[in-house]
Amino acid sequence: MQRLYDFLRRHPTWVDSFWAVVLLGICLVSLVAQTAVPNGEPDPVVASYPLALVLCLVIALRRRMPERMLLLAAAMGVAQLLLDAEVMPADFAMLVIIYTVAADGAQWASRFALVGGLAAAPLAQMRWPEDEVSSLGRILFTCFLIVPFALAWVLGDSLRTRRAYLAQLEERAARLEREREAQAKVAVAAERARIARELHDVVAHNVSVMVVQADGANYVLDAAPEQARKALETISGTGRQALAEMRRLLGVLRTGEQDESGEYVPQPDVEQLDELIEQVRSAGLPVDFKVEGAPRPLPSGVELTAYRIVQEALTNTRKHGGPNTGASVRLVYFDDGLGLLIEDDGRGADRGRHTGGGEDGKGQGLIGMRERVGMVGGTLDAGPRPGGGFRISALLPLKPAH
Repeated sequence: MQRLYDFLRRHPTWVDSFWAVVLLGICLVSLVAQTAVPNGEPDPVVASYPLALVLCLVIALRRRMPERMLLLAAAMGVAQLLLDAEVMPADFAMLVIIYTVAADGAQWASRFALVGGLAAAPLAQMRWPEDEVSSLGRILFTCFLIVPFALAWVLGDSLRTRRAYLAQLEERAARLEREREAQAKVAVAAERARIARELHDVVAHNVSVMVVQADGANYVLDAAPEQARKALETISGTGRQALAEMRRLLGVLRTGEQDESGEYVPQPDVEQLDELIEQVRSAGLPVDFKVEGAPRPLPSGVELTAYRIVQEALTNTRKHGGPNTGASVRLVYFDDGLGLLIEDDGRGADRGRHTGGGEDGKGQGLIGMRERVGMVGGTLDAGPRPGGGFRISALLPLKPAH
């Protein structure tokens, strides 16, 4: 049964042709019963045969060429009036074509069908009036005949409106689906960038500390074994810390997984800056650290951003500052913001790295800083100091922590 239904949906003209043949058969039976040839003169009913055939053709082709079939049906109606061929069953095709053009035809055809349908009944009553009916009765009967034509047009126009509404809903759903896909891609890209920044900060800082300590241990290995042992302990502790942070980042990628080993460390915040400064000092970089203003709870995003900026700035100082370099870190609590100022007195990085990001991945730390600060709505300024060295200043807006 489903196959038959699908076949009929794919071949609507065949269905219309079937009903056209049925209507033609009914019309022929009716016309044969009415045909008579008194006194050898042809009865007007004889002219109805070709008209009926053409009207049935209108039904057969109504969906393939609705506008042309509407004009053909209108022509047959005018021919009926001129040839005095009274109303017959084939006139049902006029209702069908009015419905069809109202649902699928052009706008002009729909309006033409409405006007023609409303005029058909009055014209028919004027051409073939009822003799034994009063004028009021004729008016009421005409109004009654107008109803099917108006109803056919209303049903077709309602179907057109419903199709347009459904098409609009489908287009809107498709647009929303495309927007969701685009938003998902943006979210994935943002998350990848965030994780890349985190990995860069963790690896760059901790590995640079390990390299400095390893070089120092190698230098004093024979002359001062105790110092070499402390350097190796620092390397071991720094490596474990780096692994713990990397496990935390990888844990973020495993959606729905819970940490049961307790090895993941929490996100770093400003309270851990003391530990970070001590670690950098132990790596051989003198750092002056001061906090100004009244410390208070901060949004987690601001806490992490402040920590990573200080971490990256000190890492860059060790990498590019040169020998005998010192650094200073200022953390200032304002009423509406958190200020950071990190300076060093080394030779600093070349201009290309802190403006354009460098080449071959160089300068990615400063790019990550700007992205982090931009995500919390802050501002960052980085560049060489007038008297030598490098300066990074940032202002992070604060919101009340809830």
